[in-house]
Amino acid sequence: MSLSPRFIALLLACLISALTLAFLTFVEGVTYNMLFVVGISSFVISFFLVLYAIELLVFREVNKMYKTIHKLKIRDFTISRKSIIKNTNPFKKLNDEIFVYVAKKQKEIDELKRLELFRREFLADVSHELKTPIFAAQGFIHTLIDGAVDDENVRDKFLSKAAKSLDGLDALVKDLVALSQLETGEVKMNFDRVDLALVTKEIFDQLEDIASKKNTTLRLKTTEPGPVWVKADPQRILQVMTNLIENGVKYGNENGRVVVSLEGDKKHVLVSVRDDGPGIPPEHLSRIFERFYRVEKSRSKDRGGTGLGLAIVKHILNAHKAKITVMSKLEKGTTFRFKLDRLE
Repeated sequence: MSLSPRFIALLLACLISALTLAFLTFVEGVTYNMLFVVGISSFVISFFLVLYAIELLVFREVNKMYKTIHKLKIRDFTISRKSIIKNTNPFKKLNDEIFVYVAKKQKEIDELKRLELFRREFLADVSHELKTPIFAAQGFIHTLIDGAVDDENVRDKFLSKAAKSLDGLDALVKDLVALSQLETGEVKMNFDRVDLALVTKEIFDQLEDIASKKNTTLRLKTTEPGPVWVKADPQRILQVMTNLIENGVKYGNENGRVVVSLEGDKKHVLVSVRDDGPGIPPEHLSRIFERFYRVEKSRSKDRGGTGLGLAIVKHILNAHKAKITVMSKLEKGTTFRFKLDRLE
């Protein structure tokens, strides 16, 4: 038999009415008409009071709990914390507290799954990235050992290629160590007064040869003449600017242009590094700061780099309490932006 709210209310109303009439029969002077009226009245009032109590305070909230479970199954975690605090119904508060707790735990589980997937992808990427230069150097050296060392031209060529592969391996390991230290907080930022305009000009001088090979123009734009002072770690901010400007040159078009803009206000300096290259497809924009993520893997490897540059940039700027953003349009170019605290 199904114990519905109405059935339970009916049973309890009958019991209450019967007990009331039983007590009244012992009272002197009570007529049958009075017993009838009292019996009917107590039955009706008890029925509706019990039905209201069971229906609204118990069954309705239990049904809401089932709906809550359904929401959790479909990953719908929308709930207002204020509604829990303001509500005085204990069943309602219990329901909402259970929902918030389970939702929080579910999000933690989802985050752990995401991190586990990220860890597996990272290990696979590291294995692949390390394997490539090691196998290349190994192949060149074994070829020389097998007899090619006697040919002077072949020997020099293969030794040069092996050295290039090992240099790439060394750069990769250094970037991995640097990224690991940044993520764990082992690297402390040594903040100082840095002239960002001077840093940019020095980077332009360092990249002059690379830019001239692609006939790329490097240009600095500032909102005011003279130094642009910011609060930053000199070595790390040099690393950030070098990576962004070098990427603009490497991945930009032939006869292209890379423009660094420094726009200052009273509190901050907005740094923009813009190129007029082929741009980045929209589906890749959210992932370009991930470790080893490359938009075009084959072309990226041809241009060198470890695939960790932008990840390192992001972590360095995070340590400066700055957030880097990227905007890109296909065939029109890409712009990276971030803000640093300004110093006079």
